[in-house]
Amino acid sequence: MSTTPAIGVLGAGAWGTALAQMLASDGREVRLWAREQDLVAEINSAHRNSLFLPSASLAPTIRATGDLAEMAELEVLLVVTPAQHMAAVLGGMPSYPRDLVLCSKGIEAGTGRLMNHAARDVAPGSDIAVLAGPTFAHEVAGGLPTAVTLACGGGRAQWERIAPHIARPAFRPYYSDDVTGAEIGGAVKNVLAIACGVVDGLGLGQNARAALIARGYAEMLRFGEALGAERDTLAGLCGLGDLVLTCSSTSSRNFSLGKALGEGGDPVALMADRRTVAEGAHTAPVLAELADGHGVAMPIVGSVLRILQGDPAKAVVAELLSRPLTAESDA
Repeated sequence: MSTTPAIGVLGAGAWGTALAQMLASDGREVRLWAREQDLVAEINSAHRNSLFLPSASLAPTIRATGDLAEMAELEVLLVVTPAQHMAAVLGGMPSYPRDLVLCSKGIEAGTGRLMNHAARDVAPGSDIAVLAGPTFAHEVAGGLPTAVTLACGGGRAQWERIAPHIARPAFRPYYSDDVTGAEIGGAVKNVLAIACGVVDGLGLGQNARAALIARGYAEMLRFGEALGAERDTLAGLCGLGDLVLTCSSTSSRNFSLGKALGEGGDPVALMADRRTVAEGAHTAPVLAELADGHGVAMPIVGSVLRILQGDPAKAVVAELLSRPLTAESDA
């Protein structure tokens, strides 16, 4: 007689599939929800996800389902749907586990809600946590060492419940209670990664990219503190750590989008041609609006938004470089 596994993953994109593979690495059963019925069948029969993570041979203890009611039975649910669809997917569940761990990085367009606010609105009876940090899906799926922030809105009690379900020898979570900081780090770095990709696509060199990472981090700190995030959180894995990773490699979807834009690609065509989501493109407009509303200067974010709206990347970067000279602490 089969037993219900303790943990599941909602969303079978590259990141969701990689998390399921990591969770199953010690032989535990893991339930994985996918919207696409063909994908459910492939995962269960062939133990592969050729659509989103073709490099991985999946553990046989991963069982895919398209039934949201099955996911509601679990003790802990990692929510890895695209940020802009998270609330709608959660809204389709008949009930909710005690612990929801949000793994999508972004800010909801149209409402300006962080993911934890959207989840609380849909599932007010669940304790919300956020998992964020420097994580490429293919490395996590391959069992390479990874460290993340696990920010628990339910405090230490929630951490003690869920950390044993998530921690593995090659996957190390660090405790935080700063859910806002963990979310802001992940959302802002996606936009900054697009900017770094643009720098690479324009051939502006390593000096320019390093400067952009440093100045982008300053924008992240200003915005985060305005929304109540803790500075130490943003200096950790889910802020600076994630920023450095995604601003340095074409394995980052956001960086690769920026690189294509810097090389002269059309934003509309590039977004339409992408099977996987570059969340920074959706986050940039709402992030710029929120920053303006809080009186926070984020010139790099504003520049990314202009490029996404069709302004030539070379001209936008030239304007950014011609801003008035000032002290670094004031820029």
